[in-house]
Amino acid sequence: MFKRLSTNTINAILIIGVILLIVEIVFFNGGLVFSVLFSGVFIYIGWRNYKPLWRKILFWIGLVSLIFTILSMIAVRFLVLAVLFIFIRNYLKSRDNPEYISPLVVDNEQEIPKSEQWMVQKLFGNQSTPDHSYEWKDINIHGGIGDRVIDLSETVLPHDEAVISIRHFAGNMIIYIPYEVEVNVHHSALIGRVSIFQYKRTNMFNQIVSFQTSEYGPKKPRVKIITSIVSGDLEVKRI
Repeated sequence: MFKRLSTNTINAILIIGVILLIVEIVFFNGGLVFSVLFSGVFIYIGWRNYKPLWRKILFWIGLVSLIFTILSMIAVRFLVLAVLFIFIRNYLKSRDNPEYISPLVVDNEQEIPKSEQWMVQKLFGNQSTPDHSYEWKDINIHGGIGDRVIDLSETVLPHDEAVISIRHFAGNMIIYIPYEVEVNVHHSALIGRVSIFQYKRTNMFNQIVSFQTSEYGPKKPRVKIITSIVSGDLEVKRI
C-alpha cells in the first residue's frame, strides 16, 4: 500500500501526527506522559518475573492501560483515519484498474532473459508484463486488496505442470485458460463465490472447493491453480 505513496506524503502524515501529539501533551492532556510511564512500570515489573500471579496481574493491567492510553491519543486517531483513507482510496483505484497479466508469446529465435520476474509481490497497484518475450514462470504470490486478472491465452506453458498459487485478502480473481489446457483448481475462501467453467458455487462461507477437468493428466498441457482468499470471488474462464 505504502509503495504507491511518495516519501513526501508519508513524511507529511508522520509530521502531522507528531505535531498533534505534542499539542495534545502540552495544551490538552499532559497526563498522557504520566499514564504511559505508569503503564510501562507495571509492564516492566510484571515481565521481569512473570511466574507469580501478582506479577502477571501487574503486567496485564499495565498492558491494557497502555493500549487504552495510546488509543485515546488524537495523534493515533489521526494516523488510523489516514491509514483507512489510504486503504479505501487505493481499493477504489484497484477496482477501476485491476492487475491484468497477459504473458507474451515466446519467440524461440530471440534471447529470453531467464532471471526476470514478470509478477512480483504487491499489496496495491497495477502490474504489466514486459514489452519483450520471456519464458513462463510459475506464479506464487501474496496479494492485498484489489482485483487480479491472469491471462494465459498467449503464453507458452511448459511441458510439465504449470502452477498458479495466489493468496489474497480482498478482491476478485479472474483466470483465463485456453481451451486446449486442462486445469486442477483448489480454492479456499472465507467469504465469496466461485465460477469455474460450468461449475458455480455461490454464498461460500469458510469453505473449500476442488475442481478438475476430466482429461487432466501428463498427456495434455495443464495448469494447477491454488488460491485462497478472505473475501472475494474466483472466476476461471475459457478463452
